[in-house]
Amino acid sequence: MAQTGKARKSVYLANPYGFSAQQRALLPPLIEAVAALGLDVWEPFARAGAQIDRTKPGWAYDVGQLCLRDVREADAIFAVVNGVPPDEGVMIEMGMAIALGKPTFLFRDDFRSVADTEEYPLNLMLFTGMPEGEWERHYYRSVEEIGAADKALARWARGDI
Repeated sequence: MAQTGKARKSVYLANPYGFSAQQRALLPPLIEAVAALGLDVWEPFARAGAQIDRTKPGWAYDVGQLCLRDVREADAIFAVVNGVPPDEGVMIEMGMAIALGKPTFLFRDDFRSVADTEEYPLNLMLFTGMPEGEWERHYYRSVEEIGAADKALARWARGDI
């Protein structure tokens, strides 16, 4: 629940799940887990579907512009980085968020390795938006872990970081 007099913090949920009917079924548990922390979840496929008319020329450009605007306006980004390599659109959204200085949080329940260093489980550039030595608090390996009080997303939602 939002604090009196303050707007709820918003989180852009970067993910590739909207491209497949089967994968869309993976979104509700993620959305619910993030929202349970008292955060507004901006899921790009739902937002584009509600705002973009795909029958009109230029719709694809409009989708990209909507996602760029949402990344800019959201308070943070929570990115699903499954895949080998992770989805390129999600990676671009992460890059935008890091460049904008947004708090970044990663979700990966994919056990395959895509690391280019022994220190991090993914491309090291994904961790540049996180405090040094704190990346594991910003990294989630299961939906259940999202609500963990000692992890960065819950701490950020409470205003502790």
